Amino acid sequence: MERGRAHLSHLLLWLLLAQTSADLPMCKESDYHFEYTECDVLGSRWRVAVPNKANTCTGLPDPVKGTQCTFSCSEGEFLDMQSQQCQKCAAGTYSLGTGVAFDDWDSLPSGFVTHGVNTNGQDILTDCSNSTWTPKGDYLASNTDECTATLSYAVSLKKPGTVSFEYFYPDNSIYFEFFVQNDQCQSTDSQSRWMKISESSWSKYRVELNSGNNVLYWRSTTYALQGSAVTPVMLRSIAISGVAYTSECFHCKPGTHSAKPGSARCAPCPAETHSNKGATVCRQCEQDTYAEAGSGSCKPRPACTNSDYFYTHTPCDSEGKTQLMYKWIEPKICSETVTGAVKLPASGERQTCPPCNPGFFVTNSSSCEPCDTGFYSNGTACSKCPVGTEPVVGFEYKWWNTMPDNMKSSIFRRKISDSEHSTAWEVAGEYVYTTPGDQDTDYLMLTLNVPGYSLPQSVAKDNERSELSRITFIFETRCTADCKFYFLAGYNQWNNDVVEEWKGTNSKQSYSYLIQRNSTTSFTWTFQRTEEFNTERKYSADVAKIYSIHITNVIGGVASQCRRCALSSAATGSACVPCPPGHYMVNGTGVCQSCPPNTFIRADQSVGEAACIQCGPNTERNEAHTACLSGCTLDMQTKDGALLHYDFSPLANVTGFHSSPRFTNKGLRYFHSFNLGLCGKEGRVAATCVDNVTESGREVKGYICQSTVVPSDIRSQSVVSSQPFIIGDSLIGVTTDTTLSSISSPHWLFPSASSLPDVIFYYKSSETTQACKQGRSATVRLRCNPTVTAKDLITLPSNCSEGTCDGCTFHFLWESRHACPLCTKNNYREIVSACIQGIQRTTYVWQQPLQCYGGESLPAQIVSACVTLDFWLKFGVSTGTIAAALLISISCYFWKKTRKLQYKYSKLIMSSGGKECELPTADSCAIMEGEDAEDDIMDLTKKSFFTKMKSFSRERTSDGFDSVPLKSSSSHQQGEEEDSDEA
Repeated sequence: MERGRAHLSHLLLWLLLAQTSADLPMCKESDYHFEYTECDVLGSRWRVAVPNKANTCTGLPDPVKGTQCTFSCSEGEFLDMQSQQCQKCAAGTYSLGTGVAFDDWDSLPSGFVTHGVNTNGQDILTDCSNSTWTPKGDYLASNTDECTATLSYAVSLKKPGTVSFEYFYPDNSIYFEFFVQNDQCQSTDSQSRWMKISESSWSKYRVELNSGNNVLYWRSTTYALQGSAVTPVMLRSIAISGVAYTSECFHCKPGTHSAKPGSARCAPCPAETHSNKGATVCRQCEQDTYAEAGSGSCKPRPACTNSDYFYTHTPCDSEGKTQLMYKWIEPKICSETVTGAVKLPASGERQTCPPCNPGFFVTNSSSCEPCDTGFYSNGTACSKCPVGTEPVVGFEYKWWNTMPDNMKSSIFRRKISDSEHSTAWEVAGEYVYTTPGDQDTDYLMLTLNVPGYSLPQSVAKDNERSELSRITFIFETRCTADCKFYFLAGYNQWNNDVVEEWKGTNSKQSYSYLIQRNSTTSFTWTFQRTEEFNTERKYSADVAKIYSIHITNVIGGVASQCRRCALSSAATGSACVPCPPGHYMVNGTGVCQSCPPNTFIRADQSVGEAACIQCGPNTERNEAHTACLSGCTLDMQTKDGALLHYDFSPLANVTGFHSSPRFTNKGLRYFHSFNLGLCGKEGRVAATCVDNVTESGREVKGYICQSTVVPSDIRSQSVVSSQPFIIGDSLIGVTTDTTLSSISSPHWLFPSASSLPDVIFYYKSSETTQACKQGRSATVRLRCNPTVTAKDLITLPSNCSEGTCDGCTFHFLWESRHACPLCTKNNYREIVSACIQGIQRTTYVWQQPLQCYGGESLPAQIVSACVTLDFWLKFGVSTGTIAAALLISISCYFWKKTRKLQYKYSKLIMSSGGKECELPTADSCAIMEGEDAEDDIMDLTKKSFFTKMKSFSRERTSDGFDSVPLKSSSSHQQGEEEDSDEA
């Protein structure tokens, strides 16, 4: 039942479509176009008709068998899909046959996609939507911000082919890569993606492509994060071959033409002509109008001004004269007939030729030739260096009659041009200057090529601190627009680094650059009047002038003077040799004399006592007498006279650290990365910073260096390092003073509450810049902090988060327990415990707060025997008890004796008969036998001891004597009689 309903619905739908088709008109050839189906496994395909708009006509042609998938047409032909045959392109059009080409960049061609993303992947915080590849008419330009801009194009090749393009990539602060991704999502190897730096012209690149689907990617990211200007990558003339066919020919763009059928490309129109789109010929401009090469229209000629011509000098003739020549800038676009126009000054004025440059001599033909080896000159005649001297070799250009052989000028133009004007710099006697260019955006370049450098014989070849070479030039710029003047150093055939940049008008000044590596092979001076593109010459009068260029120690150079040198022996004609290490040459004598102790020889001077430089505090010269080093140990005396010993050896290895994260306006996160090699003697490992944006891999080495690091996932590296430079390449001294050799490290940068002073390492760099004319410098404060367990706790000043407040002097604080003085006996004290159970313990503890580390360790606990307080207490109590008992016994004894004497005395009184002052004569002084017992019995029968004592006290008389009652003799006798009667 359900199946019947479905069949009925399909039938009704077919009838409805048939009725609708019946109402539509029949299709014409303009209502549809032909396409091929996908190739099957046998390499076959079908040609089908596809309507340009759906449901507009009916009666499309039936599918027919197509050509083989490998079929292709030649250059200048296209495949006619109606006849499926190759036909030649008509005049005014062109075709690549099996490929496609893109030369017109007024807008982004169909199929190209460009977008921008944040390099760090934090798209939420960053708007990179406008950071894309931008069409500029004749080329595409990359972004110049810190976003990543990607340009892609997908193409399906029926057979293996190629992709080729031209690019200009002058700025190594941009990472530029090209890679291909196939239909298995496999990409070009990451190491093969880097594009090589362009020198001064467009570079060509070509890559093989496999058949099938291919996606082409061009990607650029800028890593210039310090406000410096960036020149974008430029791309043009993209051509892809391997497409099996093209079904149409392309019209020539305005300013080009193709005169014959079957053209593979269109030729640009020459100057003073123009053409429209699809032109077969170029038309001549009318009078008083002009057109540059490749123009689509003509423009009115402006009135000629002084900026439309330039002057130069002819070579010197046999009479030593030169002619001043004036020439119009080619192509000439101005009119001399317009009101207010200037005329070209008359040429041919004869002037005296300037002298030859130092190291050259004047020939008979008035030309300048270099002096032979071992000779010198001031520009007139060559003289042989005297015995005991050597030539000071180099190049010094200060007279500009002709361009030196090792220098050339060139122009780089962003726009395609066939201008014959290719001279960017012209000689003018006392200087060389930039000529007015075709366009204000032209790069006017002057390049000096150098074969290499060699130290003089009088300088030790193993002296690593010797100045290899130095280039010095004097220049000025005069500008009315935003002109820029660049000085670049070329390290290889692909890499030219911008050493310095000047903007706007600059007065006459000198600039010097120290050459530290023999790989620096060229120097380029580049002048650009403006970056804003204009079709007119508005700033032709803006000019750059170079008055002199002087470079030393050049291989194959000439000498302008000779200098005294030490000789290998006293024999005549002996060769020059360097003075022994630690010696300088006495002025004008050739005699070597030893420098004072602990001094080193300056790299740029070895003559005179001023060449000896005293090492800074707590440093020692190296064996070569070329620098001062620190052995990472230090003895320091405090204000109170205490001697502190430091050992920084655990901190000597190269240490890397970075600033806190920073963000650009686009939200790109980056860091300032520092590498520090604190100290060390001979053979120490230097701190190194590299530039891995381009494949040149330039690196710098010293005590302290810096580079800008950006976390990135655009290639195999996790970070991209760029813009490396040296902060300190020599150690000035180590001290606790806050100022040394005009370098200051104020306390307020890193406040401290500790009484222990910080140890400060002072460094300086020999590299000078426009901002740091005295070179960069650095201070590293080592602060004792025994609580820090991590080895590397290095911080930057809180109010100068980039490590520097002025851009020239950098400050760092390194807190570590290894920055503490070594511990001594003065850093701990002893604690003696109580005597417990006959044992006493002596323990040693650190003085607080602890301000030392290492050195002497705490002594082990000492355990000793002792006598406890409990024993002495018991002994004292016992002794006291015995003494008290003995005392009481003795007291009782003498008391009894006293009582007995008192008793005897009483008896004597009683026996005296009552007569005063008379006592009976004692029968005996001894106690009679039985007397004691009787006395004892008598005492026992009487009152108790305490009762007697009480009575004694009552019977005491007023005069203080005791009153003793004594019996009279009569009464005594009466008593005896009574006793006898009773008996």
